[in-house]
Amino acid sequence: MEVRAAHEDDLEQINEIYNHYVRTSPATFDIDEVSLETRRRWFEQFGSSGPHRIFVARDGDEILGFAYSSRLHERKAYETSLNVTVYVAPDRRTTGVGKALYSALFEAIAGEDVHRAYAGISMPNPASVRLHESFGFRQVAVFSEQGRKFDKYWDVAWFEKEL
Repeated sequence: MEVRAAHEDDLEQINEIYNHYVRTSPATFDIDEVSLETRRRWFEQFGSSGPHRIFVARDGDEILGFAYSSRLHERKAYETSLNVTVYVAPDRRTTGVGKALYSALFEAIAGEDVHRAYAGISMPNPASVRLHESFGFRQVAVFSEQGRKFDKYWDVAWFEKEL
């Protein structure tokens, strides 16, 4: 497995992984699949340096997952806070892909002018909670019934990591 910065050529497979979770999981609150054109515009926020980064894990030509850091909020005072997330191909979950991705991501943003990383996890999701806690995240809040998907309301636990 190789972990590297994502390229535009990776977007189709990134989108396939993400849209799997749109269709099958409350891990994302998107209801409609994301088009490749929308994914291309989304990709423009990431750079090869700075705090907003995206990485992929690959096995040959296959993308196994992706992780990224992005703005938590548009207001200026939030610029040292990051939203982080990781998505792993469904057949590669619990194989160390998420851990490898987060390791690369946090190594890449070390030394940047960032203070906190935040991750929202729709509950229940014990595997994601374990992954985040293994990187030093701690739960700081639960927003009850924050989103509705599949005709059900889902709680979202918010996790915080000091950077």
